[in-house]
Amino acid sequence: MTQQDKEARVAQARAFFKEGYGCTQSVVLTYADKLGVPAEDLARLACGLGGGVARMREVCGCVSGMAIVAGAIKPALNNREDRAANYALVQELAASYREINGSIICRELLQLRTGLVEESAPGERTDEYYKKRPCEALVGIAAGLLADKFE
Repeated sequence: MTQQDKEARVAQARAFFKEGYGCTQSVVLTYADKLGVPAEDLARLACGLGGGVARMREVCGCVSGMAIVAGAIKPALNNREDRAANYALVQELAASYREINGSIICRELLQLRTGLVEESAPGERTDEYYKKRPCEALVGIAAGLLADKFE
Protein backbone atom coordinates (compact mmCIF):
# COMPACT_ATOMS: atom_id res chain seq x y z
CA MET A 1 0.00 0.00 0.00
CA THR A 2 1.41 3.40 -0.92
CA GLN A 3 1.91 6.17 1.61
CA GLN A 4 -0.98 8.03 -0.01
CA ASP A 5 -3.21 4.95 0.36
CA LYS A 6 -2.15 4.62 4.00
CA GLU A 7 -2.94 8.26 4.71
CA ALA A 8 -6.35 7.84 3.07
CA ARG A 9 -7.09 4.80 5.27
CA VAL A 10 -6.05 6.69 8.40
CA ALA A 11 -8.25 9.66 7.43
CA GLN A 12 -11.17 7.34 6.64
CA ALA A 13 -10.94 5.58 10.01
CA ARG A 14 -10.91 8.92 11.80
CA ALA A 15 -13.86 10.12 9.72
CA PHE A 16 -15.88 7.01 10.58
CA PHE A 17 -15.24 7.66 14.27
CA LYS A 18 -16.29 11.31 13.92
CA GLU A 19 -19.48 10.12 12.17
CA GLY A 20 -20.40 8.27 15.36
CA TYR A 21 -19.13 4.75 14.72
CA GLY A 22 -17.35 3.00 17.58
CA CYS A 23 -13.62 2.38 17.57
CA THR A 24 -13.82 -1.23 16.37
CA GLN A 25 -16.38 -0.33 13.73
CA SER A 26 -14.23 2.54 12.48
CA VAL A 27 -11.18 0.34 11.99
CA VAL A 28 -13.11 -2.53 10.39
CA LEU A 29 -15.20 -0.32 8.10
CA THR A 30 -12.02 1.27 6.79
CA TYR A 31 -11.06 -2.12 5.37
CA ALA A 32 -14.50 -3.29 4.22
CA ASP A 33 -13.17 -3.53 0.66
CA LYS A 34 -10.52 -6.02 1.79
CA LEU A 35 -12.88 -8.11 3.92
CA GLY A 36 -15.47 -8.78 1.23
CA VAL A 37 -18.35 -8.26 3.65
CA PRO A 38 -20.99 -5.53 3.23
CA ALA A 39 -20.18 -2.50 5.38
CA GLU A 40 -23.53 -2.63 7.17
CA ASP A 41 -22.87 -6.22 8.22
CA LEU A 42 -19.38 -5.33 9.42
CA ALA A 43 -20.75 -2.45 11.49
CA ARG A 44 -23.25 -4.81 13.12
CA LEU A 45 -20.66 -7.51 13.83
CA ALA A 46 -18.08 -5.11 15.25
CA CYS A 47 -20.48 -3.07 17.38
CA GLY A 48 -20.17 -4.97 20.67
CA LEU A 49 -16.38 -4.77 20.70
CA GLY A 50 -16.23 -0.98 21.11
CA GLY A 51 -15.28 0.60 24.40
CA GLY A 52 -12.99 -2.27 25.27
CA VAL A 53 -15.81 -4.78 24.67
CA ALA A 54 -19.18 -3.17 25.37
CA ARG A 55 -17.69 -0.32 27.45
CA MET A 56 -16.14 -2.76 29.92
CA ARG A 57 -12.81 -1.05 29.10
CA GLU A 58 -10.82 -4.21 28.46
CA VAL A 59 -8.89 -4.76 25.17
CA CYS A 60 -9.14 -1.56 23.13
CA GLY A 61 -11.68 -1.75 20.32
CA CYS A 62 -9.02 -0.60 17.87
CA VAL A 63 -7.00 -3.72 18.67
CA SER A 64 -10.11 -5.85 18.26
CA GLY A 65 -10.70 -4.17 14.89
CA MET A 66 -7.14 -4.94 13.82
CA ALA A 67 -7.67 -8.58 14.82
CA ILE A 68 -10.77 -8.78 12.64
CA VAL A 69 -9.05 -7.23 9.64
CA ALA A 70 -6.03 -9.50 10.16
CA GLY A 71 -8.25 -12.29 8.92
CA ALA A 72 -8.11 -10.72 5.45
CA ILE A 73 -4.32 -10.52 5.57
CA LYS A 74 -3.61 -13.96 7.07
CA PRO A 75 -6.85 -15.93 6.72
CA ALA A 76 -7.37 -19.02 8.85
CA LEU A 77 -10.22 -21.45 9.04
CA ASN A 78 -9.85 -24.90 10.55
CA ASN A 79 -6.12 -25.19 10.01
CA ARG A 80 -3.61 -25.00 12.84
CA GLU A 81 -0.76 -23.57 10.76
CA ASP A 82 -2.91 -20.83 9.23
CA ARG A 83 -4.31 -19.95 12.65
CA ALA A 84 -0.77 -19.72 14.02
CA ALA A 85 0.16 -17.30 11.24
CA ASN A 86 -2.95 -15.22 11.94
CA TYR A 87 -2.25 -15.16 15.69
CA ALA A 88 1.35 -14.13 15.03
CA LEU A 89 0.13 -11.22 12.90
CA VAL A 90 -2.40 -10.12 15.52
CA GLN A 91 0.28 -10.31 18.22
CA GLU A 92 2.62 -8.23 16.05
CA LEU A 93 -0.07 -5.61 15.40
CA ALA A 94 -0.96 -5.48 19.11
CA ALA A 95 2.71 -5.12 20.08
CA SER A 96 3.15 -2.24 17.64
CA TYR A 97 -0.01 -0.57 18.95
CA ARG A 98 1.21 -1.03 22.54
CA GLU A 99 4.63 0.39 21.65
CA ILE A 100 3.05 3.51 20.14
CA ASN A 101 0.32 4.04 22.76
CA GLY A 102 1.69 2.43 25.92
CA SER A 103 -1.12 -0.11 26.24
CA ILE A 104 -3.74 -2.13 24.42
CA ILE A 105 -6.19 -1.83 27.33
CA CYS A 106 -9.00 0.69 26.87
CA ARG A 107 -9.18 1.88 30.50
CA GLU A 108 -5.43 2.51 30.53
CA LEU A 109 -5.53 4.39 27.23
CA LEU A 110 -8.38 6.54 28.57
CA GLN A 111 -6.70 6.86 31.98
CA LEU A 112 -9.74 5.49 33.81
CA ARG A 113 -9.48 3.96 37.25
CA THR A 114 -9.45 0.20 37.61
CA GLY A 115 -12.79 -1.25 38.66
CA LEU A 116 -14.82 1.58 37.15
CA VAL A 117 -18.16 0.23 35.95
CA GLU A 118 -19.75 2.33 33.26
CA GLU A 119 -23.30 2.30 32.04
CA SER A 120 -23.88 0.59 28.73
CA ALA A 121 -24.92 3.75 26.88
CA PRO A 122 -22.02 5.29 24.97
CA GLY A 123 -21.10 8.89 25.65
CA GLU A 124 -22.73 11.58 23.58
CA ARG A 125 -20.43 12.71 20.78
CA THR A 126 -19.91 16.39 21.55
CA ASP A 127 -16.93 18.66 20.96
CA GLU A 128 -16.01 18.12 24.62
CA TYR A 129 -16.12 14.34 24.14
CA TYR A 130 -13.68 14.53 21.23
CA LYS A 131 -11.37 16.84 23.18
CA LYS A 132 -11.01 14.48 26.13
CA ARG A 133 -10.87 11.13 24.29
CA PRO A 134 -7.86 9.95 22.27
CA CYS A 135 -10.05 7.48 20.34
CA GLU A 136 -10.13 9.36 17.05
CA ALA A 137 -6.33 9.35 16.95
CA LEU A 138 -6.22 5.71 18.09
CA VAL A 139 -8.44 4.47 15.25
CA GLY A 140 -6.12 6.29 12.84
CA ILE A 141 -3.09 4.58 14.35
CA ALA A 142 -4.76 1.16 14.05
CA ALA A 143 -5.75 1.82 10.43
CA GLY A 144 -2.19 2.88 9.66
CA LEU A 145 -0.68 -0.24 11.23
CA LEU A 146 -2.98 -2.38 9.12
CA ALA A 147 -2.09 -0.44 5.98
CA ASP A 148 1.53 -1.38 6.54
CA LYS A 149 0.54 -5.07 6.37
CA PHE A 150 -1.36 -4.91 3.08
CA GLU A 151 0.92 -5.11 0.06
